[in-house]
Amino acid sequence: MKVMLTARARFSAAHRLLNPAWDDARNVAVFGSCYNLHGHGHDYTLEVTVAGDVDPGTGMILNVKELKRVVDEKVIARVDHKNLNFDVPFLEGQNPTAETLALAFWKILEPEIPAGRLHEIRVLETENNVATVRRD
Repeated sequence: MKVMLTARARFSAAHRLLNPAWDDARNVAVFGSCYNLHGHGHDYTLEVTVAGDVDPGTGMILNVKELKRVVDEKVIARVDHKNLNFDVPFLEGQNPTAETLALAFWKILEPEIPAGRLHEIRVLETENNVATVRRD
């Protein structure tokens, strides 16, 4: 039986959604108020879930303190209180949607967590908007 463990972290960041190849009318039609010239901000929640067998010696899949340390160092420190369009090199050239963030965070965290253990990443942009990347 596999068990899952989720660590949650929060960060605040600004962004502007746009496709620079489109004119203003199309950007407004697709992105609405998220196309605001000066951007807007969110208080994001990041959930990182690992799955695996419980080690009989520790009673854990993975030490949650270690998981939180990796998430904080590799992701949160790089995005918290940043403008995602300009201040985050690993997002350069990407539209910083919740979906894009979830995929980028997966790419960063997967090599940092023991093989086969990263199961899911959820980026909650708001309480009503959530993007999820999950291992198949």
